[in-house]
Amino acid sequence: MGWLVLPVILLLMFGLGGCGSSAPAKESKIPQLEGLTVEGSVDLDYAEGFDIYNYSGGYQVIDVHDAQTGTSVQYLLLPEGGEVPGGLPEEMILLQKPLDHIYLAASASMALIAAIDGLDSVDFTATKESDWYLDAAKEAMGKGSIRYAGRYSQPDYEMLIDNGCDLAVESTMILHTPTVQEKLEGLDIPVFIDQSSYESHPLGRSEWIKVYGALLDKQEETEAFFDEQNAVISDLDGISNTGKTVAFFYLNSQDQAVIRATDDYIPKMIEIAGGKYVFEDLKNPNEESRSAVVKMSMEEFYEQASDADYLIYNASIESPLTSVDDLLQKSDLFAKFKAVKNGNVWTTDKYLYQATDIMGQLIQDIHVMLTDGDESKMIFLKKVPVK
Repeated sequence: MGWLVLPVILLLMFGLGGCGSSAPAKESKIPQLEGLTVEGSVDLDYAEGFDIYNYSGGYQVIDVHDAQTGTSVQYLLLPEGGEVPGGLPEEMILLQKPLDHIYLAASASMALIAAIDGLDSVDFTATKESDWYLDAAKEAMGKGSIRYAGRYSQPDYEMLIDNGCDLAVESTMILHTPTVQEKLEGLDIPVFIDQSSYESHPLGRSEWIKVYGALLDKQEETEAFFDEQNAVISDLDGISNTGKTVAFFYLNSQDQAVIRATDDYIPKMIEIAGGKYVFEDLKNPNEESRSAVVKMSMEEFYEQASDADYLIYNASIESPLTSVDDLLQKSDLFAKFKAVKNGNVWTTDKYLYQATDIMGQLIQDIHVMLTDGDESKMIFLKKVPVK
């Protein structure tokens, strides 16, 4: 598959805007391509990290924004058999369709691709079969249609080259190993960096499915699927806030509570579901960090979260809780927590961090938890038994 690396254009703001439909293009920022007519842009409801521009002849530009630096990286999608337009920005990355031999190192993207029936385009992954909790990925690896090709930081270059890899989809972790990105590009394998983890709205992450719809020509499937997730949010519009407080956390190996900053997508989920995040103004102490993770001692956590009505243990990172005793073994302080005393301790499971396609369902689960609804309808949350 042919591709070239041509110059990044610096863009100013990023736009909002449904799915496969086109909105009027933002003339001040949309790149002009020689010989092609601008036909609009893909509507976005929640995502702020990208725009997709449509052109005549089936050409598209995916513009991925870096809110921290104010720059963006643009990817020009060339339809099968399409010619490269003239007058392109120098560092625009060309992706020649069809893209059907993808190395997927961004594990959170697998669920989005599976949701639009796009796994036939994924040949390689950076996650071993034993580390997948997504059934579609495990099944594909079991059949051999998707193969392990090394970690993102140490891919099997020979395997990728010998099998015609035409795109490496990476998470932002690749930015910590720039030599790997350079090596892939030097081998004529273009690199697409998914920045969905920086979306502040929970469905902003899921809306990156529109990027994969564009890459794989699955726009209709994308629209239908995202509308279903959007409906979850719509169903909760106008509900009264319960006033009940929630702490979402896990404990690391240093016995620190690891929680999410107040402006993260998890607190937003709690708010949409009708709850209140117990940490009202919590920020990452490292102002230069883009991470929404905040660590505090168990004593600090007790001081701020002991009166929370509900505790949700984030077992997508650590092992799920089998009973409240698991918490008490981690720290005696948990015995004094209001939620522990009232039997309101819940846990996620390992599936959560790979299920970016159905983030709306976690919001629904939290709402069911807050309103004492039917637990059998939950997907991500489970009540932790006392013993």
